[in-house]
Amino acid sequence: MKKIIVLLCFVALSCSKSSPKPPSTPMLVFPFKSSECTTGVSVNGTNTSEVELEWSASSRTDLYEVKITNLSTNLTQTLTTTGTKQKVILDKGLAYSWFVTSKNDEVSETKSSEIWKFYNAGSQTTYPPFAAEIIAPKSGQTVFKDINNDVTLEWLTEDVDNDIANYKVYFSTITPPTTLLATNSVDNTSVSVGVTANTIYYWKVVTTDKEGNASDSGIYEFRAR
Repeated sequence: MKKIIVLLCFVALSCSKSSPKPPSTPMLVFPFKSSECTTGVSVNGTNTSEVELEWSASSRTDLYEVKITNLSTNLTQTLTTTGTKQKVILDKGLAYSWFVTSKNDEVSETKSSEIWKFYNAGSQTTYPPFAAEIIAPKSGQTVFKDINNDVTLEWLTEDVDNDIANYKVYFSTITPPTTLLATNSVDNTSVSVGVTANTIYYWKVVTTDKEGNASDSGIYEFRAR
């Protein structure tokens, strides 16, 4: 009888023990979103500087993985730390995106921060807009046209100088798309276009600022249904 009671107590204690929880989501702090980072320390004899990234601590986190991408080359550095700051060597005058992932040794589930973009300060006095971020349709997606046989193209943009002049949307059934579909004002980040079912379309957005600087979203494709 005593053995049964001991066994039942062991089972009860085992069941009452809570399962490990995943880490919470880290919040980015610095460099600020859509900003020019001017705090970098120049590396002697090079066109680079050391920038310190910072984020807020997330609970139940054993390790932070930091990914920072050079938006000109698309090369990504991956760094790990147990703290909430990380120094990194970056080229001056170029745009970067970065985010942080929280990891816990006891669970496989991770949590990632937002993705922020910034320019690492160089000799420039003006910067091109960040390349437009395509919201819809996503590349490779199959999209159902509406009752008017239209599909709506949507994007988002960020700009350090806050002087975007317009968006040029190129759209075609061939790649690269060279047909100018629309020239939108700064406040208009969507456009509808007529499509034919079972056809693949290619599109991109070129963002231009008042200084004449331009950035290209890159080519996206989708299939209309």
